[in-house]
Amino acid sequence: MNSQEHATHSKTPLSISVIMPVYNGIEFIRQSLPPLVTMRDRGEVLEVIVVDDTSSDDTPEVARELGATVMPSGGRLGPGAARNVAAREAKGTILWFIDADVVVHENAARVMREGFDDPSVVGVFGSYDDKPPAQNFLSQYKNLVHHYYHQRAKKQASTFWSGCGAIRKESFLEQGGFDIEMFNRPSIEDIELGYRLIEAGGKLLLLTDLQCTHLKEWRFVNLIHTEVFCRAIPWARLMLRRGGLDNDLNVGVNERVKALLAGVLVLTALLSLGGVISPVYPLLVALAVVYANWELFKLFHQRKGFWFALRGLVFHQTYYLYSASAFAWALLENKLEKNVA
Repeated sequence: MNSQEHATHSKTPLSISVIMPVYNGIEFIRQSLPPLVTMRDRGEVLEVIVVDDTSSDDTPEVARELGATVMPSGGRLGPGAARNVAAREAKGTILWFIDADVVVHENAARVMREGFDDPSVVGVFGSYDDKPPAQNFLSQYKNLVHHYYHQRAKKQASTFWSGCGAIRKESFLEQGGFDIEMFNRPSIEDIELGYRLIEAGGKLLLLTDLQCTHLKEWRFVNLIHTEVFCRAIPWARLMLRRGGLDNDLNVGVNERVKALLAGVLVLTALLSLGGVISPVYPLLVALAVVYANWELFKLFHQRKGFWFALRGLVFHQTYYLYSASAFAWALLENKLEKNVA
């Protein structure tokens, strides 16, 4: 991005178009739309667009009743393509993407707007808060982990998140929006777009005060499928194609060390059970695991108590194992592709 583009951004008044893709999401939009419509009525955002992805229920009618502008996606396209459709028609200079199962905090528009005070910033995003309403273990665990990583990440981000994130419309259109050819189902299209925005010279910011409540209730099969096949493997493939690993969020160097510790813990436990090594070794590794994950354990404990924290820490080692396995699979694929070429 050159100095002339910076000057253009600094002179252009900010107007915000909220874009929310939705498919059969009545139970979510009854909670997620009212705060956004209130922001529009206060003049904090210009418009609230719900892109209906050919819902089979009354989602578009309910969205209109709640005060949103409803736009058809033109077919069962998926959220990435639906966002692209609305982005082309949006009137604002800023495109604020919000998932249908996300309820933004009252100050979100003001916090987000401040992020664009720097004309070199082309996009900002926030994080889930630490109070997810779904009370089952996996929903609490997943949302608290997301909150933990985003709250501790670098402010100048290396990627983008579309759950609650905004991009200058000009920059979004210049990059062609979300790549729906590479990602024809919900995956890491937001991460890939973030890479392109940065490679084009833009700056992305993670604003820790830009928070939202995530309404999704996670179940085990859905969580593992999403984490492994929709995120971990595609992200690993993308990083390998780009020639390097990020050092931020949940793929930073510290996280790789923790994943290694999780693997060593399992290995030493198995060797100990087989009588090959003393039980002292897995115990020592377990202590190292607790030490390495202490800050996350503290967050779990502060929000949900000791037993949840203990379960969360144990399950988090499972997360490291399947994430490392996904990366190993992507690495093997990458090696085989190079050998064939």
